[in-house]
Amino acid sequence: MHWSDEIAERIIKKKPDKAEYVCAAGISPSGSIHIGNFRDIATAYFVCKAIERKGKKARLLFSWDELDRLRKIPVNVSKVNSDMEKYIGFPYVDVPNPFNEGEGTYASYFEEEFLESIKDFHIEMDFKYQAEMYRSGKYTKHILTAMEKRKEIFDILDSFRTQDAEEGEREAYYPASIYCPECGKDTTKILSYDDETKIAEYQCECGHTGTFDFANNYNCKLAWKIDWAMRWMYEGVDFEPGGKDHASPGGSYDTSKVICKKIYDWDAPEFQGYEFIGIKGSTGKMSGSSGLNMTPSTLLQFYQPEVILWLYSKCEPTKAFDFCFDDGILRQYFEFDKQYNAYKDGTANDFVKVIMENCLHETSDIKTVPMSLLVQLGSIVDFNVPMMETVFEKIDQPYKYEEFKERLNLAKAWLEICAPENANKLRTTRDWELYESLNEEQKKEIELLHKYLSEEEYDLDTLNSELYAIPKQIYGENAEGLKKLQGAFFKNVYKLLIAKEKGPRLYLFLYAIDKERYLNLLDFSTPKTEEELRPVVEEQAEKEKKPKVEYGEPDEVQPVRDQVTIDQFETMDLRVCKVLKCQEIRKSHSCYKITVFDGLKERVIVSSLKQYYEPEELIGKKIIVIANLEPVRITGVQSNGMLLAATNNACGCQVVFIDDIVPEGTRIC
Repeated sequence: MHWSDEIAERIIKKKPDKAEYVCAAGISPSGSIHIGNFRDIATAYFVCKAIERKGKKARLLFSWDELDRLRKIPVNVSKVNSDMEKYIGFPYVDVPNPFNEGEGTYASYFEEEFLESIKDFHIEMDFKYQAEMYRSGKYTKHILTAMEKRKEIFDILDSFRTQDAEEGEREAYYPASIYCPECGKDTTKILSYDDETKIAEYQCECGHTGTFDFANNYNCKLAWKIDWAMRWMYEGVDFEPGGKDHASPGGSYDTSKVICKKIYDWDAPEFQGYEFIGIKGSTGKMSGSSGLNMTPSTLLQFYQPEVILWLYSKCEPTKAFDFCFDDGILRQYFEFDKQYNAYKDGTANDFVKVIMENCLHETSDIKTVPMSLLVQLGSIVDFNVPMMETVFEKIDQPYKYEEFKERLNLAKAWLEICAPENANKLRTTRDWELYESLNEEQKKEIELLHKYLSEEEYDLDTLNSELYAIPKQIYGENAEGLKKLQGAFFKNVYKLLIAKEKGPRLYLFLYAIDKERYLNLLDFSTPKTEEELRPVVEEQAEKEKKPKVEYGEPDEVQPVRDQVTIDQFETMDLRVCKVLKCQEIRKSHSCYKITVFDGLKERVIVSSLKQYYEPEELIGKKIIVIANLEPVRITGVQSNGMLLAATNNACGCQVVFIDDIVPEGTRIC
């Protein structure tokens, strides 16, 4: 049984006669709503659908917690408006829009951004805006209940704490906070409360003092765990998911569950904790500064909406999974297509049926053209639609544009943004340097391939056979290490054609493309052209112009420095960063301006590597950076950190590189 059906059964069993079940989700508009938050909605949505499959009525309630306080300023906000710190402590709904002054609020900007991004999911939700709910007085009765029973609430909260309460803490506790009418912040402290008049005296950090009538003034908010419990009762919530932090023993849900029953005489809803979502294979381009925040809109550049919902549906909430910005996305599409096709032709089992029903809507009509093929072939023909159709015809998979148009742009965007190294573009000139480095047997292989492609008629199968046969002609049918020799031949062909050691299946690549586009790249029977000679001349001139680094005897080995404690060492933030750019600095003879991605954001580091490395030798590499070093200005550029390198008279300055498998942001410990 699917996990959503199991939850639905528990809900219905509790209240079998309820006319309509309420599944709730909620998010604070603290910034761009990311894909981790989206699991809150997806989990509640699937449970709603499971209840409906059982013949019951269900409603998905979504709360915007816009009366929550602004706690910190997101990076993408501070970059466009450096003056936002003054609003910390304000409710989101009262903070001005940082992007479009005078147009809505901070809360409405991020709410609208999110609502626009989820239209393609076709998820119907009943929206509640908590600022309106509080400030219209709808919750007043229940806030007064909390104020009246404040000591009982304190005892409940205290029962979940590991430390004993301090003397006088219980008497000074109040379950609500007041937003100051002078400064607008929640930096107030209630000094006293009269249970008869419902009036509190308070003082704000800004210096303002005043009284607040809880019966008639509404600019206040219950503390989170009381607020959650109160809203369960108010809305009649039957199910609500939450992150694993809320689900931990003694966490928010356990606490609010007791408050809900003891203070509001209401049974807490069925609850499901969920794991957080990961990102696999993200690059430096996937950062806030590029506009690619980890939001549903980001994912929809590469994923069809049904595939996104499918990933949430097939994975139990308690298990983590990754959205893939590497080639893992191609495997995900393959698995989705397999299950979707089984669902459509009636061969899917009950579990897969539910997975697919959760992620499909009435107008879903997925054309399962393999994403891997679209990426491979699209990169060869520059995503030219007529050429794509021709290629598909050639490989006996005659897909038409109407069938692959939805996925074509997704494949193109993924390739260009996430995997530019996978793009297969033919060289413009012959690679004489590589060819001249080959031995006579390897040169003969290239000659035979060129001859075969130029003179023979072939189909896909015969071409594939010939590619494996050419090394046999050179080395013999039973040559030792034949597979390795065939692999080396394939690698040489790839390098001569696309300047990479591997690419799409070679026989498919050679068959799909008009051979007149690449035959000249395999023909070394004619002299070098002027264009082919030019790079060699320019490169030689550049080498002669650049001063040669002189190395000498190794430096004397220095004694070990004074010992440091583990605590002192742990104050250093050494982390893996990826080099995105390496630029020369005007008037600097030795320094580069190096832009790296540190897992959270981009940063600039100035380093004197110019005489040891060309920019292309650094770009794309992963290095170790001291990330919490105090910034300094070097050659007029602010440097935010220092990269690790070994410097010795015997080798000059050698950067410490890290294997590409290690994700950006990984700490070195």
